[in-house]
Amino acid sequence: MRIRKAEKRDNDEIYAVIKTAFESAEHADGNEQDLFHALTAGSAYIPELSLVAEEKGKIIGHILFTKAQVGPESVLALAPLSVLPEHQKKGIGTALIREGHQTARQLGYGYSVVLGSSCYYPRFGYVPADCFGIAAPFEVPRENFMACKLQEEAPVLHGVMQYAEAFGIA
Repeated sequence: MRIRKAEKRDNDEIYAVIKTAFESAEHADGNEQDLFHALTAGSAYIPELSLVAEEKGKIIGHILFTKAQVGPESVLALAPLSVLPEHQKKGIGTALIREGHQTARQLGYGYSVVLGSSCYYPRFGYVPADCFGIAAPFEVPRENFMACKLQEEAPVLHGVMQYAEAFGIA
């Protein structure tokens, strides 16, 4: 398996991976694949932070981080993360998150924020986002709205997370 930056020519395959991965997900909106298209077409898109896991020339996983704001500070929103069901529980999601975090650090981002499983994301350093002064823009259990500090010198934040317009959160 190798992880690489996604390319425009990968979009249809990524769309299919996301759709298939979320069909069997415990918590899904059913529009994650459409969110991917909307995010990659918007101003919050960071090409270096759209990564695919590839095996034998086939995309088996994908992760996307996009720009968000907390007050005056730019942060990242991790969404979606997807791995084809037959390849789950093999470390592919872990590898995508770690590579994404490394790239995000190199690009100078201080935080990554995710709305996700409190059983999965803490192993990567995610804790309730309010620990870093980041408030959710909607009602959500505290343990599911998490953030990870990517840079030791990242400033303390105080504010409500403002997602990219494509998320449809006013």
